[in-house]
Amino acid sequence: MQTIRIKALTADTGQQTGQGAAKDLQPEKDLLPVRDLLPLLAGAAVAVGGVGAVLALVDLSSPLRAPFTLFFLLAAPGAAIAAALRALTPWGRAVVSVAGAMALDLLVAQTMLALHAWSVRGGVVAVAALSSLILLLTAGQRLRHRAATGRTS
Repeated sequence: MQTIRIKALTADTGQQTGQGAAKDLQPEKDLLPVRDLLPLLAGAAVAVGGVGAVLALVDLSSPLRAPFTLFFLLAAPGAAIAAALRALTPWGRAVVSVAGAMALDLLVAQTMLALHAWSVRGGVVAVAALSSLILLLTAGQRLRHRAATGRTS
């Protein structure tokens, strides 16, 4: 095989250097910093959770129904609890939010079983409603706190 050499221009003088194509054709190592990936991953998680909830509510038979619904049942209350616990360290918040999400799911399941009202749709709706309630209470508390600090300053 023959190696093709491409001469690169330097940025400051515009003259060609003697370096080959091996250096010029290497991709950059850090295309996207990690902090730029977090909103993308959060959006993907919301999409997967939303698809899981819709698949469970519409009762479509799909191989993705069970894992996406399980992801929704863990991620929705977990995100709401994590938003309420901003004072904790990130690892502590992650542990508490996962444990709280599992506890909320078990509480919903036990309550529905005790009332003889168990259904998959009802469970998904109850978890979504409780998660939304936790998130709305957290947002309301932050708005109240922000309004109170705005009046005093």
